[in-house]
Amino acid sequence: MASLSAVSVKRESGSLYAAAQETFDRIAAQIPLSDDMRAALRQVRRELVVHFPVQFDDGTHGVFTGFRVQHNIVRGPAKGGLRFSPTVTLDDVRALSMAMTWKAALFGLPFGGAKGGVICAPEKLSARELERLTRRFTTEIALLLGPEKDIPSTDVGTGPQIMAWIMDTISMHRGYSVPAAVTGKPVEIGGSEGRMLSPALGIATVLADAFAKAGRKLEGSTVAIQGFGKVGSGVASVLEQRGMRVVAISGRDGGVHNPAGLNVSALLAEREKGLQLSGSSLGDRISNEELLGLDVDVLVPAAVEMAITGANVAAVRATMIVEAANSPLSPEADLELQRRGVVVIPDILANAGGLLVSYFEWVQDLQAFFWDGSQVNSKLEQAMLRTVAEVRAEAAQHSVSLRDAAYRIAIRKVAYATEVRGIYP
Repeated sequence: MASLSAVSVKRESGSLYAAAQETFDRIAAQIPLSDDMRAALRQVRRELVVHFPVQFDDGTHGVFTGFRVQHNIVRGPAKGGLRFSPTVTLDDVRALSMAMTWKAALFGLPFGGAKGGVICAPEKLSARELERLTRRFTTEIALLLGPEKDIPSTDVGTGPQIMAWIMDTISMHRGYSVPAAVTGKPVEIGGSEGRMLSPALGIATVLADAFAKAGRKLEGSTVAIQGFGKVGSGVASVLEQRGMRVVAISGRDGGVHNPAGLNVSALLAEREKGLQLSGSSLGDRISNEELLGLDVDVLVPAAVEMAITGANVAAVRATMIVEAANSPLSPEADLELQRRGVVVIPDILANAGGLLVSYFEWVQDLQAFFWDGSQVNSKLEQAMLRTVAEVRAEAAQHSVSLRDAAYRIAIRKVAYATEVRGIYP
């Protein structure tokens, strides 16, 4: 098997990290924050880049590049996913680690923000090659990992099996099982009930709250979802169950549109058979760009970063956007949508369900006492609604958007923790 390139694709939309810093700078200017504190919080604290060999099944070797970045750890151990993708960059990982810091702080979780990735195409690797890559990468970054230091979890291109290999590798190094070293594991080795649908349930909770506050009903409302991966497919299923009409869903190669509503279960069944969304007989073919411009009540970007930018924001007609993906709006697009009165429920609020259940999993592993799925879902809903109320109160008090309110709360919490801990030595 030929070696995969370790050079990732440059983003046409520019630096995701620069966009994250731009958002931070704009929000930080709204709250009392010293120049020194701003300088400290807008930079990542630690980043590790590794280049490591992996043996392929045919006996040849390839060299892969991986990253682990910790943005801030003043509130607790670093927490964040691992992404296996041919297009992941160090810039992406820096930005995503920063977002994890704000997300954890917003919900009051005792974590800092981290993110990691390996430049690879996991679908082109055999199961044995993927295991070797995972275990070698884990070994390369093991000095950062541990329940009290840095806890990886799933992301694009990774899932429960990869988390199991990571946990086992760390445990072999320690000489005993360390289930709390990762989250998103199979339930049989310390994973939590409710983990798979947690992002979707969190999104459904904040969306239902937004509709209730506006005096609207979810039932019969239309929604278009960009992305049909773990998060997007879960969101489609849960929103359909709650009575929404899912009129369009798209994946990497386009999607399917049916104004009367799609049968999500049938789409999932087609996917199990290897059929592409764009070739589904359940509706008409639609491109990702066309989906973003549909006249729907709710648009859910659940795929890639920077899906909506200054170049295409004018086409957006939805009255509400729920950010299921990380950073799906550029700062320019976000401000334009605010100007037009479009309600945007930001990623650090809307898509925190996965992080919350990762926290629950970590807690359960540490105490070796586990909850059933109904308990997990109940705790998730309570945490989402409590934080939504806090964000809404901040937004109303200061006449700012939900994004600005969420960031104001999160940045204040991290700044206070930094100040009260002081600088060592």
